[in-house]
Amino acid sequence: MDDSLTDYRVTTTAAQSDIDDALLETLESRALCYFLDMAHPLTGLVADSTMPDTVCSIAAVGMALGAYPVTVERGLLSRDEAVARTLHVLRFFHDSPQGEAADATGHRGFYYHFLDMETGRRAWHCELSTIDTALLLAGALAAACYFDGDAWGEPEIRTVADALYQRVDWHWALNGERTLTHGWRPESGFLPYRWRGYDEALILYILALGSPTHPITADSYTAWCATYAWKCIDGHWLLYAGPLFIHHFSHIWIDFRGIQDAFMRDKCAELGTPFDYFENSRRATLVQQAYAVRNPLGFAGYCDCCWGFTACHGPGPVTEVVDGVERRFLGYSARGAPYGPDDGTIAPWAAATSLPFAPEVVLPTLRRFHALHVGERSRYGFESAFNPTFPVQDDDAGGWTCPWVYGIDQGALALMLENHRTGFVWDRLRRSPHLQAGLRRAGFDGGWLDARPTPASAFSPAAQPSLSTLSSSSPPLLQAPSP
Repeated sequence: MDDSLTDYRVTTTAAQSDIDDALLETLESRALCYFLDMAHPLTGLVADSTMPDTVCSIAAVGMALGAYPVTVERGLLSRDEAVARTLHVLRFFHDSPQGEAADATGHRGFYYHFLDMETGRRAWHCELSTIDTALLLAGALAAACYFDGDAWGEPEIRTVADALYQRVDWHWALNGERTLTHGWRPESGFLPYRWRGYDEALILYILALGSPTHPITADSYTAWCATYAWKCIDGHWLLYAGPLFIHHFSHIWIDFRGIQDAFMRDKCAELGTPFDYFENSRRATLVQQAYAVRNPLGFAGYCDCCWGFTACHGPGPVTEVVDGVERRFLGYSARGAPYGPDDGTIAPWAAATSLPFAPEVVLPTLRRFHALHVGERSRYGFESAFNPTFPVQDDDAGGWTCPWVYGIDQGALALMLENHRTGFVWDRLRRSPHLQAGLRRAGFDGGWLDARPTPASAFSPAAQPSLSTLSSSSPPLLQAPSP
């Protein structure tokens, strides 16, 4: 790779700004196309990846539900087409079988992590997933906030999204303790793991707190916060979590700028400077860049404009000798910085998704990825991951590139680029009384949350037609557009 980085760190000019805007437009549009292509025509379920014979990821469905409004705003779908797609998949989840049967779609309002694309039944003996259900519901609530009109399908979207949310028994998922479990299997019961330490579960706890039917208490949130790891890395004090996706997934839905819980208020006073979860993600981004500059393990390509360490596939598991050094390359792994694991694999979408937090370091990185032709072979923008260190004999440029693209990666990329460009997803979800209630019960205040009082719920059963009425009166589902 070219060691000269001057071209990528240029001072932003009007001309450069236009080039950056075009680059972001291309990246976002191509990422959004994943959800137009990869939704099943019968069930509306979204494929986990482009891997052959893949299954549905319910988290990818949540990303799709958040993405369909953006496709309307960006001119990729008409509003009617987006309503049809949204209502199609929401109806599927509402009507799919719930219960303890091993082949159900869900239980107690939660859903299995992976589902068969055609039947919607549990796939791969996977777990009933608390976090993936939360991401699914975040997308459903985003759709409910966007489709706020009286035209066909829009009232039903709001009603079904609210019904799905109210059905979830969050208290059951505590399994008698204070913190939420990772999930449950019908064969063996609750998983032995709980959400502890700062992680992507921020959105999970907020949704569980905001429930009008089966909420957890603020004591559970306090117990979770008590497990945080507060560290100083490269001169940055922050809540530590190594993989970048942890610093993204809750922020897709909630604008944490200027709002604080008790933990953040204490750290703000301790540091003597404004601090919130948004600033924490900014610092995590800078830590990743600094790690790539140090490059302590000597991997190819790392620099201040080439980084992005997160959960992704890699070229392994395999051990290879590269330039006289024995390297252990991983398969799927939650890579992180600065403590690893690290095998030379870079996830460009993860760097791009950090754009709202630190545009001054992310934009030069995107320019460099573009110059390196990252994403050139992918219909959906950036490939999931690449590894310049791994030897591939049939590639003149050297290195390994992941052959598949993943729905949750594309969703995080598209939605966070939109948040950076317009704040669209954040603005819509600020209107959700459920998210507002969850944030307040977690102890958040300040900023936009104080400026926006909780309204009377627009999603209450009294305010919306019943599901039975809507189902009998609605015209047939609109035909989803062809890819």
